[in-house]
Amino acid sequence: MKRTSRDIRTANRYEVLRQIIAESPTSRQELAAATGLSLATVATLVGELLDLRMITEVGFEDSAGGRPRGLVAVNASGGALIGVDIAETYVHVELFDLGLNVLARAEEDVRPGESLPEQVVGHVVTAVGSVVTQAGIEGARVLGVGVSVPGQVDRATGVSEYAPNWDWHDVPLLDLLTEHIAYPLYLDNPLRASAVAELWFGAARGRGNAVVVNLGTGVGAGLVLGGGLHRGVSNSAGEWGHTTMVLDGRLCRCGNHGCVETYIGARGIMLNLREIAPDSALLHAEDQTATIDALARGVAAEDPVARRAIHETARYLGAGVADLVNLFNPEIVVLSSWVARTLGEPLLHDVREAVTRHALPRPLAATEVVLSPIPTDPVCLGAATFALEGALQTVGQKNGKRTAPVRSRTTTPPS
Repeated sequence: MKRTSRDIRTANRYEVLRQIIAESPTSRQELAAATGLSLATVATLVGELLDLRMITEVGFEDSAGGRPRGLVAVNASGGALIGVDIAETYVHVELFDLGLNVLARAEEDVRPGESLPEQVVGHVVTAVGSVVTQAGIEGARVLGVGVSVPGQVDRATGVSEYAPNWDWHDVPLLDLLTEHIAYPLYLDNPLRASAVAELWFGAARGRGNAVVVNLGTGVGAGLVLGGGLHRGVSNSAGEWGHTTMVLDGRLCRCGNHGCVETYIGARGIMLNLREIAPDSALLHAEDQTATIDALARGVAAEDPVARRAIHETARYLGAGVADLVNLFNPEIVVLSSWVARTLGEPLLHDVREAVTRHALPRPLAATEVVLSPIPTDPVCLGAATFALEGALQTVGQKNGKRTAPVRSRTTTPPS
């Protein structure tokens, strides 16, 4: 879809604010250099953000032989953003100030059998209400709520088109949430959310090409290509977890056999462990979190079964990451989400060895493989940036006031 001048202006506004959040305090000259925009354009966009009270003037810095440069910084108290991470076993919600600092957190367990859209929506509504109450803020300060749900989503309509973990098809998720949540809502999936979080604050910051591998119940890859988030023509890029690793292999929830996810997702890791030691005390039937936690403790205690299970998982994961390295030639591959965070360095060590065995030498030489350094939930953080993006897109400049936000969008500035 061809971008309009309004889309381009929104993208530029978003990029300037992104730089200010990352580099506060900063000058207009530094912003122009970082974004590639003209100084006049930056000055205009900074003026808009000042009018919106998203940023503030914070003094001056000396410049070599010239007039002192005015400095601007993010106005952290100028609004609040909420990020929602919907996963198969939990709903995690975090509330952020405009500096994207966490002010409140809430989590709801999603128990087996609680997969109806109305049940999941109930958990989201409860957790969103909890963070707003905890933070003690006025509802008018919430600029938006970014919602991440696994699977394929239509951002423009707010529809969860296909979530294989719950067998959802064409669920009007944002319409259901709108019945209970008054704030502007923006939908995407965890692959994009994690990639943006790493691009803004994590291991991919300053990198033009990166792959963020999400390791949870589901598996996927968020793609940063040419400095921006790559979505694909139907916002479906990154479904690496549903590429075939083993012909006629394990049955996947998507209906195919041998998908990457069935070997390195939480359920796949449980199967790896069961094949190694069916009666292992590390295996907690139907409890992914407990099993992954037990494996992490087992590796730390040098349990040979735990060590073998991690090694076997890393063999599959390393081969899959090598494919990503060969395909996209990224500067960095980031292992993210709760499984990667729990298994940590032992998994990373074995994955690096496996990637070295399988990747082509030239792209491998240019690639780092690391764990996500983000201390909070990267999906919530990324989802919050989608809410920020949406707030900037729905801003009107009439008389210096915002126009009413709209929920659905069909175009997206580069993240």
